[in-house]
Amino acid sequence: MDFLLNHLLEQSARRFPDKPAVTFGESVLTYAELDRLSTRLAHVLLEHGLQRGDRVGIWMPKSDAAIVAIHGILKAGGVYVPLDPGAPSDRVRYIVDDCDIRLLVSVPAFLDHVQDINTAERALKVILMAHGPLLAGFAAPMVSYDEVLAHPATDSPRIATLSSDLAYILYTSGSTGTPKGVMISHINALNFVGWACDEFQVTRDDVLSNHAPYHFDLTIFDVFVAMKAGATLAIVPEELAYFPWRLAEWIDRNGITIWYSVPSILTMMVRRGRLERLRYERLRLVLFAGEVFPIRYLRELMQLVPRPKYCNLYGPTETNVITYHYVSGVPDEGAPPLPIGKACANVDVFVVDDEGRVVTQPGVEGELYARGPNVAQGYWGDPQKTGKVFVQNPCQGHSREIVYRTGDIVVLGEDGSYLFRGRRDHMIKSRGYRIEAGEVESAIYRHPQVLETAVVPVPDPDIGNRIRAFVVTRDGELIEAREIQQHCARFLPRYMVPEDVAFLQSLPKTSTGKVDKKALANRQ
Repeated sequence: MDFLLNHLLEQSARRFPDKPAVTFGESVLTYAELDRLSTRLAHVLLEHGLQRGDRVGIWMPKSDAAIVAIHGILKAGGVYVPLDPGAPSDRVRYIVDDCDIRLLVSVPAFLDHVQDINTAERALKVILMAHGPLLAGFAAPMVSYDEVLAHPATDSPRIATLSSDLAYILYTSGSTGTPKGVMISHINALNFVGWACDEFQVTRDDVLSNHAPYHFDLTIFDVFVAMKAGATLAIVPEELAYFPWRLAEWIDRNGITIWYSVPSILTMMVRRGRLERLRYERLRLVLFAGEVFPIRYLRELMQLVPRPKYCNLYGPTETNVITYHYVSGVPDEGAPPLPIGKACANVDVFVVDDEGRVVTQPGVEGELYARGPNVAQGYWGDPQKTGKVFVQNPCQGHSREIVYRTGDIVVLGEDGSYLFRGRRDHMIKSRGYRIEAGEVESAIYRHPQVLETAVVPVPDPDIGNRIRAFVVTRDGELIEAREIQQHCARFLPRYMVPEDVAFLQSLPKTSTGKVDKKALANRQ
């Protein structure tokens, strides 16, 4: 049998059965308890019809129950699909239908949300991973938590899953107005997890934070690196996640040794976390990824919290992390943005210019390509999108090798590190999320009074970019910006709703008739 992601937990449960695996508030799950609970869930899933490769949704707030769900689905040979707890019902409904999800792991507190997306045609079966009051008149078949606990806790199911089979699907923003599902196999994730564990020398003595939501690829490091090392995963409670001074205290109080988040969270703590009060004696490593870290705030953070090492990680969801750069000393004031660094072990990255030639000279700009085991399997159910960015290696003419075109423009530095310059397409990076402008525009166009719209990023030192929408209404009708924002909130997650809405009589166009987004971006 191939080695799989769920085997990381099983190995650590044998080695460290009584060690805390997951902490969540006052709740502590040991490795033995996590292993037993996830095994019980795996048996339930199989009993209720799960076949190898079936997609299983996880829809619940962040909790230790969600970690149990991840491992239980993998043990049963399924593919886990984390659903954003804060997303509108329409978006979740689309993902459930797109993936043909029939089994959903949730908690009683979320049953009213599940009811919103369930239909007789969809026929969801819901498995509960916590005790609590059930929703009266709930239409879907339901497996209670007591039933889960009644199943065998030993002997994980023996499923003939291969390391090349899918482990999970993460949905990201799509350019056509609908999300796209990035397909990640066991070997894709294991290659990254093995590198990270070795590179950062993670051991059973470490306590890793889990700040990111489970539908965000940063959590792959948190969840699976902790399992591989036998470390403790400390879940940040949602009520603390965006309160800087409480979050800063939580890191210190919980003895976090490795912190990983988007830079905007660290910036928030620098500005309003009162970090000078805290000692952070156990914190040894601060990792950040997902957006450019403003040098001003990185300098302040490193001065306030000088003990740990700092490392900038880079990689889209389609590859997880593929390059990294350690920050050597506090950057000078006014220093340029950090490099995204050099390739991780067992991964290769290279730059291709506009003429299709591989860049070998420093200072030349081009698009970054990635190859190796980290590269995803493509987009679920969308061979057309897959074929545009998962392409034959232009450097390999004699055998088939698929590489990923990141769409990011970089420059090769003199020391061999890569410097990020921007996006080839209209992707917006905000708060660590990759947001397709087209998806936001598609939501705005659903407003009956909108004639034209265009969405552009506005640089913001705290969150990377704000989203600004320019709107032309039908017959010049006057509507308020708040109405557009409230309309968007019906179809988009909170982080994709435009912060700014401006109304114009018409959108500027290029000579070819396209909307001139460059002119809009420069507009005050």
